[in-house]
Amino acid sequence: MTELPANVTEIAPDVYDITVKEAADAEWRVFLFDGETPTLVDAGFEDTVGVVAETVAELGITPERVLVTHGDPDHVGGLAGLVDRFDLETWVPEGVDVDADVDHRFGDGDRVGPFTAVHVPGHAESHYALVDESTGIAVLGDAVFGADARGLPAGYFVLPTAHYSADLAAADDSLSRLLEYDFEVGLVYHGSSVTERASEKLAAFVDFEGKF
Repeated sequence: MTELPANVTEIAPDVYDITVKEAADAEWRVFLFDGETPTLVDAGFEDTVGVVAETVAELGITPERVLVTHGDPDHVGGLAGLVDRFDLETWVPEGVDVDADVDHRFGDGDRVGPFTAVHVPGHAESHYALVDESTGIAVLGDAVFGADARGLPAGYFVLPTAHYSADLAAADDSLSRLLEYDFEVGLVYHGSSVTERASEKLAAFVDFEGKF
């Protein structure tokens, strides 16, 4: 087996978690799906384009498409640079302004490559999760964080704090929209992703929240 770059974890078969930047108490990432159309989900910061480009080169994968979950700088800052490097086909949610040419806009329920786009506003108004039930993988964006991002055991989900949410109540309410889908792996950008029984754990979190 080929050794992966130090900043990469193969979190599911042909799905790579790429760390683009680290700080003492945080890290930032993008995801790379190596399928029929190699796809980046989100683009990192403007100043991490080189990290992404070097990492995918080390992996021997040339991305052809980029999907955006929402418009925060750590998700779209590198979009223009990556499009310029790789001539990527771009898929961006309706209502998200980006500094790059956009090939396709999408909204709730649209098919985006192998994914179904699910509108989960709250963290940001134009915020989307991307769910591929055929592989059992969902990219949850910042709709939830990994629990260890807030000092709890890894392997579960928590809501971002109000500081990181445009509307925390809406963020909480919109999670129920994801309960219509079944996925084993839930990928998050902050904290650790959940790699087992992800939709079941999300449902337990939503049901618990709903009791109070």
